[in-house]
Amino acid sequence: MEHALHHPGHHSGTAHGATWSTAVRATLHCLLGCALGEILGMAIGTSLMWGNVPTMVLAIALAFVFGYSFTLFAVVRAGVSPRAAVKIALAADTVSIAVMELVDNAIIALTPGAMDAQLSEGLFWYALLGGFAVAFLITTPVNKWMIGRGKGHAVVHAHH
Repeated sequence: MEHALHHPGHHSGTAHGATWSTAVRATLHCLLGCALGEILGMAIGTSLMWGNVPTMVLAIALAFVFGYSFTLFAVVRAGVSPRAAVKIALAADTVSIAVMELVDNAIIALTPGAMDAQLSEGLFWYALLGGFAVAFLITTPVNKWMIGRGKGHAVVHAHH
């Protein structure tokens, strides 16, 4: 198998495949993994009455785990070896997840009272979901730019 991150003829630095539709799908894929991981992390940390920092660290770590796992499962299912799949997932999702988590957590941190809100409070969910919405809007153009240069989610498309 050729090197997992280089696919001649696929997105070789051109805007080929870098449509808004492709970027939206890539960002939704990232958002789903991030949201599942982050909600789980926030729920665990909050229910265990952890402080804000350990709860956010857990939530961010789980967002990366879930985000990467979606890509890993998809490319392994397509016949890629697990070792190559890890490289593909890291290349495909790291920037997208990092931008999404940075924006989302900044929104939560900057929303008055959100860091102290409990799972049963609307503020907790409004800040979290609002953060995801803003993160989606900011991450989509980042993904479009990366895909147009053969980076990010573009490395996955050769394996679908």
